[in-house]
Amino acid sequence: MTLMDFIKKQFIDVLQWTEDDNGTLAWRYPMADMEIQSGARLVVRESQMAMFVNEGQVADVFGPGTYRLTTQTLPLLTNLKNWDKLFESPFKSDVYFFSTRQQIDQKWGTPQPITIRDKEFGAVRLRAFGNYAYRLADPKKFHTEISGTRERYTVAELDGQLRGLVMQQISVAIAQSSIPFLDLAANQLLFAQALTQALAPAMEAYGLKLEGMTVQSISLPDELQKVLDQKIGMGMVGGDMGKLMQYQTAQAIPKMAEGVGAGGDAGGLAGAGLGMGAGVAMGQILAQNMQTALQGAAPAGGGAVPAAAPVGVKPEDVMATLEKLGELKTKGILTQEEFDAKKAELLKKLV
Repeated sequence: MTLMDFIKKQFIDVLQWTEDDNGTLAWRYPMADMEIQSGARLVVRESQMAMFVNEGQVADVFGPGTYRLTTQTLPLLTNLKNWDKLFESPFKSDVYFFSTRQQIDQKWGTPQPITIRDKEFGAVRLRAFGNYAYRLADPKKFHTEISGTRERYTVAELDGQLRGLVMQQISVAIAQSSIPFLDLAANQLLFAQALTQALAPAMEAYGLKLEGMTVQSISLPDELQKVLDQKIGMGMVGGDMGKLMQYQTAQAIPKMAEGVGAGGDAGGLAGAGLGMGAGVAMGQILAQNMQTALQGAAPAGGGAVPAAAPVGVKPEDVMATLEKLGELKTKGILTQEEFDAKKAELLKKLV
């Protein structure tokens, strides 16, 4: 190098990053053909870290503070370059700055329902969404595993990978939490904590620290929600099938009246959303009311009231009712014990 080349060469006497945007995780200082002056100042602001890299090898890492760059403050770089302890000449090195502040309100969610195992329902498909916050904690690991030698690495570029990690860990978190599906909605905090524990090690492998995780909503697909509503209805009536059928019938009567008033017919009851067993229940209630009316009517001659003839039970009606009860058991609305009890009750009517 001639004297003129040395004079024209630019030397860096202050290394710093003002972090002029909100989405950058890693930034490489633009060296070009410049060299770092021996004794230059390195300024690392709060929520930042800096790292020197020599020919692809990570050297010294600095936390927040102001440093004078000498062989004493750059021991690893000094060793890599085989400098003498009194070395005071300008030098070249790649310098990376990292933002360590929290990256908040990062969204996650299930684009499609995911299948999990539940002790009560078996296989359940659910949707969930929420947000999380993280920070960069290990610059060396993040540089090695993620950002590399790129000039800039942003939050947006990492977003897809982190969302995928969350999706992978949802089933694991539910299994580890041992929370039944019906209780998940009321225990979203516990579910979020379980999800945090499952996700933290995977993020740590990238040099990241998971600071917080929230679960804002957990829901079933519409078709499963209807089955769940029916099961909740069973719980509200204490598992009494008679009361459940009466309730379904009462809900169906206004819809039937609307259909008739609009020129419809009774055949539209099933389409009007009566629910399983409502038609059978309505027939049973009407038959019981007719029998009561007959028993209460006095004969014209003023004689003794004759004993009412027993109402016959047709085998096909019993079989139809058993089939509907079987469907309710298959969908999980009835337990095996409830089904067996109702079955025995119906079979007695055939004797």
